[in-house]
Amino acid sequence: MKKAIIIGASSGIGHEVARLLISQDWIVGIAARRINKLLDLKNIAPERVYTAQIDVTNEEAEKSLMQLIDCIGGLDLYFHAAGIGWKNPELKEDIELKTMDTNAHGFTRMIGAVYRYFMNNGGGHIACITSIAGTKGLGVAPAYSATKAMQNTYIQALEQLSTAKHHNIRFTDIRPGFVDTPLLDGTTNLPMLMSPEKVAYSIVKAINRHRHVCVIDHRWAILTFFWKLIPNWIWRRMKLS
Repeated sequence: MKKAIIIGASSGIGHEVARLLISQDWIVGIAARRINKLLDLKNIAPERVYTAQIDVTNEEAEKSLMQLIDCIGGLDLYFHAAGIGWKNPELKEDIELKTMDTNAHGFTRMIGAVYRYFMNNGGGHIACITSIAGTKGLGVAPAYSATKAMQNTYIQALEQLSTAKHHNIRFTDIRPGFVDTPLLDGTTNLPMLMSPEKVAYSIVKAINRHRHVCVIDHRWAILTFFWKLIPNWIWRRMKLS
């Protein structure tokens, strides 16, 4: 049986991807800061779903991840869904630093840990939820868009490293558009809003097909294609709400 660990499985996309993998008979380790939010997933298949409390900003997170890998008896797929983000046009320091701590430091800690594990254990697959927000710097969400761009580049760099060193580690960079999750609570009138269930299905499909980069869905793929083409001198003058 294939084995996966999902970090950030307490809600939203991570929760739905975990549910889908469980339904497909994977052995699944699920982790989040709030372990009580994982119980409904555990109850689906108690004999092959394992839970752990892991906060990616904690220095002990790597140790906890290795313990979870031992619990499920190895690892084929690591899925990183832990992330935070807010609009912050006022540039409040606590919001910017908390976003950096989770999306940059925490992300690097966990991806680095699982890379080293796969490097020493025959390889595997690392899939991460980043965002289309990394396409260009967003004035209304500076830390969020910056950390998402960093994640895109970090995954690309590790993919090149894995290929050069023959580490047999595959990567899938998943970049969704707007998804109806707790991350967007309080935000209204969002265009092309997608359900977590639909996005989870597309993610598992992309992982199974070993996609390198997957923008979800096709409408957002078209939008980001043209978004990249906007000259910086125009982008600087655009007002985003």
